[in-house]
Amino acid sequence: MTTDTERKTTGRLADEVRIREVLQDRAAATAERDAGRFLAHCAPEFVDFSLAPPLQFKGPQALDRQALEAWYATWEGRIEVTLTQVEITAGDEVAFAHSINLMSGTKADGFEVRLWSRATVGLRRIDGVWKITHEHSSVPFLMDGSGLAALDLTP
Repeated sequence: MTTDTERKTTGRLADEVRIREVLQDRAAATAERDAGRFLAHCAPEFVDFSLAPPLQFKGPQALDRQALEAWYATWEGRIEVTLTQVEITAGDEVAFAHSINLMSGTKADGFEVRLWSRATVGLRRIDGVWKITHEHSSVPFLMDGSGLAALDLTP
């Protein structure tokens, strides 16, 4: 006979798998430049603390397909996003994940990008589906007074 604790643990593991699939599918959508697929994982009230200005994007501003497609257009070929050190904590209705991510590819001007960043994602279960409600991405900066991003760090 299965106990309530065993059922709950099995459910949490299944939720973690589903959330990992959401995160992986968003990375794949970026590689394939599929803005609709990327944004489909976001809740309508999505808030994004992105690497790019402004300080935050909220709701429709954060779900702007044309803006995302315009960003994709600044790249030549695939934009690879590799998620590493992914940690997921899931409750019944709310979850969060954090990871260290590598983005690499070639910008339209030929500049080769290899950028490590940190990401934290908040999710809610909406109608039985895990949707991203908040994302925060960051790059460490040098604490020497220069304010420069520390782009040479690796995990």
